[in-house]
Order: sequence, then structure tokens, then C-alpha cells
Amino acid sequence: MNKEILKKYANLIVRTGVNVQPGQKCIVVVDTDQAELAGYVVEEAYKAGALSVRVEWQNSQIDRLHYQYGDVDEMSTVYPWQEAKQKQQAEELPCMIHIMSDDPDALKGVDAKKMAEVRKRRFPILKPYRDAMENKYQWVIVAAAGEKWAKKLFPEASAEEAVEKLWAAILSCIHMGDGSQEAALSCDPIGAWEEHNKRFTEKCQWLNTMGFERLRYKSSNGTDFEVGLIPTAQWMGGGEYSLQNIFYNPNMPTEEIFTSPMKGQAEGVLVSTKPLSYQGQLIENFSIRFHEGRAVEVHAEKGEELLKEMIQMDETAGYLGEVALVPKESPINRSGILFYNTLFDENASCHVALGRGFTNVLENFENMTQEETIRVGINDSMIHADFMVGAEDLQITGITKDGREVPVFENGTWAKNE
Repeated sequence: MNKEILKKYANLIVRTGVNVQPGQKCIVVVDTDQAELAGYVVEEAYKAGALSVRVEWQNSQIDRLHYQYGDVDEMSTVYPWQEAKQKQQAEELPCMIHIMSDDPDALKGVDAKKMAEVRKRRFPILKPYRDAMENKYQWVIVAAAGEKWAKKLFPEASAEEAVEKLWAAILSCIHMGDGSQEAALSCDPIGAWEEHNKRFTEKCQWLNTMGFERLRYKSSNGTDFEVGLIPTAQWMGGGEYSLQNIFYNPNMPTEEIFTSPMKGQAEGVLVSTKPLSYQGQLIENFSIRFHEGRAVEVHAEKGEELLKEMIQMDETAGYLGEVALVPKESPINRSGILFYNTLFDENASCHVALGRGFTNVLENFENMTQEETIRVGINDSMIHADFMVGAEDLQITGITKDGREVPVFENGTWAKNE
């Protein structure tokens, strides 16, 4: 990839994505194959005034070896120095930049029960620090073109050609031109993101004005589903403000308008329309039936045991934490590419998420305890797993408190009355 484009991308990540402020500390979590981009991000963060920038490297092939050969008890142990690190992060609230380039099949064939057991044991120890940071810091998740990921998407191309094709798709989806290097070099991505966020604001204002009590989903693939909404929960999308009043964009790309639904109010069947990548493994062609808010029956052509394991990760993993609206005109959907990566695929299609909800959708959330948000209706869980349900003929109807039915989506996109 052209070095000037990588530098421009790094600037976008730092300035518009996480929006590093002078004097803030920053942590960059990145795959080992992206050292060049990581270097540019570190440089841009310092130019933005970061007090310090720490890079944490990750590698899924090494992770695979740990799960293949490692001892469960040892892997599950949270040592005092590890807990101290989490405690320090919760106190310092550094900006977090996550750069993904991973192979979607990296953990294919790994013992799912072993992975789940390790996570279950570590989670209760680390959860208090996660909760202490929730909504209090800036973060962003972005992507970079890794060779194995690129070959998964473009198997007929050479490795070099596949990487270039994936880079072109990434740039197009994050509003850095049309994917060509010429457009990426000449575009104004920061300005494009400002306009992008204005459109999100308009959509959110309409949804919040309507005050829907429930949403009903139907499509010919078998989706027939209804979900309740929390009266005090707002619809959100695009950038958001930290509690320090710093505006940032947590997901790049993003095309979704979302909220957290009322825990315990979900009935019917949702049929997936894209694969779900969970813990480095794929779940494909699946459906989930909900009763009294909980996933009670699942079927999948591929990865069914993993899906069952996922909804049993804890007592609330089978409840919903998010509903999100994405029109079929999304540039990710228009690309025609199945990315096998949730950051992209969830932004090609309407989706929901099993597990943890978002407390910041609640009015006055900053003055509420975790227990109070749960009582209001936010689900809390150790997982947050998005899966896509958007279809070409998906109909979503909003139902108001007085029983009025308002079309929200018709044939996979925003209804005309919106």
C-alpha cells in the first residue's frame, strides 16, 4: 500500500476516530503484520499531543498454539501484574486504538469448550475494570489488509493482488474515496466523516421522536420476530461523546443506527443473512428462536455447537443487547463483498447482538450504577456478539405506545415516511 495513503489513514484514525487530545495516553492494539501502519499511528498520536503511546502486539497463530497446547488452569489464571495493568488502565483511561487484520479462519478447529472455559474463568476477575472504563474513554476499531484475510476474500488472486483488493475495499468503506489510490490521496476523509455523522444525527432524531415501544421484523427467509424497547433508551449512531465531552468515532466503518432493547422482551425467529465470526471461528446459515427474551433454540449449517456454547457463556448471553438498523444502500453492502469480519459485515445489514447492551443509550446513564441500568432493562453479559438479519425484503415496523404501526424499513431500506 502507498505509504502516503497509510499515513493519511493513520491521521484519520487518530484525529477523527479516537480523537487523541493533548496530554492523553494512548494504547494501540495491533496484529503483528501491520507494523508499518502501527508506526504511522504512533507518530500521528504523538503529533496530536499524546503524552505516551504504547503498542500491544497480537497474533492469532500464536493464540491458536496456546489453545492447542496450553493448560486450562494456567491460561485461566489472572496474575497480580495482569490485574494491576487493568486497574491502571481503568484509572488512567487511555485512548484505545484497535487495528484488525486477522485471518477469519485463524482459530478454525480449536476446541471451543476450552476457549470458553478460559474466558469464563478470567471474566469475573477482569469485569470490574471493564465496567469502570465503560463510556469513560475514547476508543476506535479499524481494519487493515492482512494477507490471509485478503486471500479468504479473493482466493483466485495472488497474495499481493488480494491485499491490494482488500485495501481498496477498506478505503472505500471508510470514506477515503472510491477505493482507488488516486482518490484516496486526493480525498478529504475527515470532511466526509463530518457529513456522515450529520446524516446519523438526522436518523436518530426521527427515531427518538417516534418513541417506539416495540419493533416487528419480517422477511421471506423465515424471520418473524418482535422486540421490546426501553422507554428511556435513545437511538444512537456514528460518533459519540465521552464523559469528558470529547467527540470520537468508535467504529470505522459504521453505517448503523442502534439502541439496546428491553431485556426479556423478544419473541420469534431471526434468520441470519451473513456468517458470524466468533472467537476466530465461523457460524453460518443459522437461525435463533427467542421466547420471553431469551434464545431458546438454535440451528446452524456450520458451527452449531459453537453457537450453542456462545449463548451459554453466562446466564444472560442468550438475551439481546443491541438492535441496529442498516439500509441495504450501505457502501459495505454495495461492495458485494462478504468480509467474514463483524466490523464490516454488521455494517452491511440490519443486525442484533446477543449479550451485553450499551448503558450509554440511557438518559442520565452517567449517574446510574451498573445495577440500576440492569433494572431499567439493559442486559449485561460477558459477550457481545453481533449477527446479521438484514435481507432484501426485510420489513421493520415500529409500534408506538398507543398501538400505531409505522413503517421503519421496507424492502431492506428506510421507509419513505422516515
